[in-house]
Amino acid sequence: MYAVPLAPDAELRPLEPWQAEEFLANIDRGRAGIDAFIPFATRSTDLESARATLQGYADRQARDTGRIYGIWWGGVLVGGCMFVHFDAATGTCEIGVWSEPAGQGRGLVTAAVRRLLAYAFEERGMQRVEWWNSTVNERSRAVAQRVGMTLDGTLREHYPYRGVRHDMEIWSLLASEWPGH
Repeated sequence: MYAVPLAPDAELRPLEPWQAEEFLANIDRGRAGIDAFIPFATRSTDLESARATLQGYADRQARDTGRIYGIWWGGVLVGGCMFVHFDAATGTCEIGVWSEPAGQGRGLVTAAVRRLLAYAFEERGMQRVEWWNSTVNERSRAVAQRVGMTLDGTLREHYPYRGVRHDMEIWSLLASEWPGH
C-alpha cells in the first residue's frame, strides 16, 4: 500500500492481519528478547494467535484508537512500532516498539518512532506522546532518550507480567517540545 523509507534498504509499512505468518516468524526469531517485555509476543505463538494480534490492531485502527506498523530491512520484517493507545479526543497517545536482533543497532526503531511522533504531532494534532518501559529494558529507555522524551516518573511494581511485577518508567514528549511547534 505505502512505505516510508527509514534508511537505505529499510522501510516502515502498515502491518496487517494477512501478514500474520511473516509477523509470527519475526516474533519467533526475536522471542527471547521481545517476549520479556511485550505481552502480544507471549500471546502470538501460532498463526491463529498472531493473526488475532494483528486483527486487534486493525480493529483499533478502524476505531482510531491504535495502529501497528512493521519495519522491513532488506525485505524482511525485523521489528515494528505501534500506537499502543491513541486518543484523539484527549490528544494523548502511547508509542511502543519491538525488534528482533537483526533489526537492532541500525537506528531503524528510532527512525520509526520519529515518524510516528511526526504523524502524531503534525498530522493529528496530539498534545502528548507517552512511552512506557520496564526499568530493566535499557534498549527501550535509550529510544525514549534519543527522541528527546522526558522521564515523568516511575510506577513501582506497576505491571505484573510473567510472574514478575515490573517497575514502569513513563516518558513523554509534548507538542510544544516537538521541532516546528
